[in-house]
Amino acid sequence: MQKIVIFDMDGTLIDSKKDITISINYVRKLNHNLPPLDENFVVESINKDVRNLPKLFYGTEIYEERDRVVFEKHYKKQCTENPYLYDGILETLQKLQREGVKLSVATNAPTVFAKEMLVSLGIVDMFGIIVGADKVSASKPSPEMLYKILDFYKYNALVDKAWMIGDNSKDMQSAKSAGIEAFFATWGFSPHSEYSNTLKHPKEILDLVL
Repeated sequence: MQKIVIFDMDGTLIDSKKDITISINYVRKLNHNLPPLDENFVVESINKDVRNLPKLFYGTEIYEERDRVVFEKHYKKQCTENPYLYDGILETLQKLQREGVKLSVATNAPTVFAKEMLVSLGIVDMFGIIVGADKVSASKPSPEMLYKILDFYKYNALVDKAWMIGDNSKDMQSAKSAGIEAFFATWGFSPHSEYSNTLKHPKEILDLVL
């Protein structure tokens, strides 16, 4: 029997809000001459169930190509400046790995950014597969990322066990659609959860999986 744990990245494994906010504010100033946003507003906006991020961040109805190009160019350099692992994440990953648990990442961020950040934090090699939004036709809450990871491990629902650990409703919905258990992490971007399957500290994952 395989045990597979699929992690969201931003707000679950790592705190990346400072660099995300810096790059958003760079675009705001350069392309729109708008004042800076604070980190809390950015995180709350990203985690809203229904939101128009271009409107919230840049005052545009759609994500304009010029904003996307500037953000991605800036964030590619910025994304490894300040991220850090949440307390208990490293020890939890190490224990899971020692016990033979298959670890993976499903993130709505582009895969290249995800890998660069995880490399900079020294944990990229712990994950058998990292799937970003560019690797699928539809990102979370679609289950496509999770299906891609489960297929990679040749997951068999009759004998294997898989869990999704994330910090927002998109993670929970994607897991439900994929037919696997989901647990809501409250140590990161979302300290409050309406879900019954809630984890308050990364080490709780060990009791769940092992």
